[in-house]
Amino acid sequence: MILGMSMSTFINVHVALSLIGIASGLVALFAMIKGKLARFATPVFLVTTVLTSITGFPIPPYGFDPPRAFGVASLLLLALSVLCLYVFKLAGHWRWIYVTTALVALLLNSFVAVVQTFQKIAFFHALAPTQSEAPFRSVLMALFAAFFVLGFLAVRRFRPQGLAAPAATQPGR
Repeated sequence: MILGMSMSTFINVHVALSLIGIASGLVALFAMIKGKLARFATPVFLVTTVLTSITGFPIPPYGFDPPRAFGVASLLLLALSVLCLYVFKLAGHWRWIYVTTALVALLLNSFVAVVQTFQKIAFFHALAPTQSEAPFRSVLMALFAAFFVLGFLAVRRFRPQGLAAPAATQPGR
């Protein structure tokens, strides 16, 4: 039992948090591409993705393995995203750092979802039982390509209004 839940229930909560994180992250990403900050989806994405990473640690098997390495990386990226957004208010270079770190955290969560889909869902597992087959590799290539293009657009277009403190003005000469 973890936090008073059976392992099965705990894993279901973990998966639900992950799916909410991915969905809200996509909403936030498409808002960034439109040059806006998704004021509801962004904090939902950040909180649920942090919780997804945290709740992954007590799930067996134990030890420092690739899922836990992804969890640590995601938490570091999300910590930097939160600093960029809420402390530095996306001022200057903190804007593109926020977009990049949030996007990579979303990519990591999405990557794990693809891996888990091919491991746990019979139809997909039959297509790529060892995860070295063409269907699995094709999905990952499409995922990385989509995130590269969407990330490029988000970095170029994301310029939300009303977050950064106004720049100090210099007196006229």
